[in-house]
Amino acid sequence: MKTVLIMAGGAGTRFWPVSRKENPKQFLKLTDQNMSMLQCTVQRVKEMVEIEQVFIATNDLYVDKISEQLPELPEENIIVEPCKRNTAPCIGLASLYIERKHPDSTMIVLPSDHVVENTKTFKEIIKSAATYANKGENIVTLGIKPDKPETGYGYIHFGNKVQEVGNNSVFRVKKFTEKPNLEKATKFFEDGNYYWNSGMFVWKTETILNKLKEHLPEIYNNLKKISKSIGKPEENQVVEENFSCMNNISIDYGVLEKEKNIYVIPADFGWNDVGSWNALSEINEKDEDNNMINAEHVGIDTNDSIIYSEDKLVTSIGINNLIIVNTDDAILVCNKDNAQDVKKLRKLLKEKGFENNL
Repeated sequence: MKTVLIMAGGAGTRFWPVSRKENPKQFLKLTDQNMSMLQCTVQRVKEMVEIEQVFIATNDLYVDKISEQLPELPEENIIVEPCKRNTAPCIGLASLYIERKHPDSTMIVLPSDHVVENTKTFKEIIKSAATYANKGENIVTLGIKPDKPETGYGYIHFGNKVQEVGNNSVFRVKKFTEKPNLEKATKFFEDGNYYWNSGMFVWKTETILNKLKEHLPEIYNNLKKISKSIGKPEENQVVEENFSCMNNISIDYGVLEKEKNIYVIPADFGWNDVGSWNALSEINEKDEDNNMINAEHVGIDTNDSIIYSEDKLVTSIGINNLIIVNTDDAILVCNKDNAQDVKKLRKLLKEKGFENNL
């Protein structure tokens, strides 16, 4: 049986001021006029599994919002992290509940806020990944072929092809590298033997728990204590006490960089992680001046820009390569080359006392 874990606890900081702490980007209709990014992700996987086999990992801020957007999702399938502890503890905690409800399942781990344009190819690749994950204690990741030296993604150095599964090639992974500097990213891009790490993984639930035991024994010991409490009156207290003292570490650093049985399947299905405002111009239509506009806008000599407004007319004269975002209480003006720095801007706003605007 396949199960799906969708991670939906992120704050979407690079999409400020539209994405806010209480309503981050996964709950917004940024890429589809009718559905939020989370709803799009669930719709995509419902063609592979029943809704009872879909689990959402999040924090208590977003439980009501998830229930509102996904009324068909069983309440017990919302796995609440008591605090932020990165993806290794998150996946470990979710694995306990998934293994308990669906023993021996093959888990598909997906972010809640990515775009996949070709759903048919996506399903075929996931099917191949699940088949190979079931051949042993194999961890399978989906790799995206780079089209530029991007510093915002992790990289997968792949080696020899080990097998053909369906119409998809499976390659052994030599090494994971987390978000390199531009010099390294350029070398990786020119080398040709690297994929971007999509953040999508497939493994047996039992496998990932065993790998956590091997590579992150402290986290695993806390998970064991939580496992014994599930279904008992003290469950919530035990989860809070043990989860909060786990190391804040990603699954990439904690497990993938140390593990040998890791494989990658090239995934060409129109992927975008929608990691910054620039991504919207990559996935949405642009006008004759290469502007991506989601607003009432009148402009003169306005080129290569992103203009987004919720409630006001935006006018522009003589601008190029800018991001302009208007909400009811904040305006962002940013060079497109600095789009990743919106995350830094949020930190500065917090330091300056603008907590209510975050």
